[in-house]
Amino acid sequence: MINIILDDAVWADVDEGTEALLQEWQVKEGDSVAAGQVLAVAELVKTSHEIFAPAAGRVAALKVPEQDTFGRGAVLAQLEG
Repeated sequence: MINIILDDAVWADVDEGTEALLQEWQVKEGDSVAAGQVLAVAELVKTSHEIFAPAAGRVAALKVPEQDTFGRGAVLAQLEG
């Protein structure tokens, strides 16, 4: 199982405790995805960031609902390889 998170590099200059907003999922549970496919779009400090699949697989679970916030290191989804 591969945990999908917002890349640590995105959080580099962000104050501790700041949360991001999961704007929208572009996949749903059970979908097959290709490596590099956009899974979701999140907003952090007024900047949108695409979240990509690190490998091909199937979306096992979406852990953060659309329009919900999440912190650094939060698991957004899980992918079965």
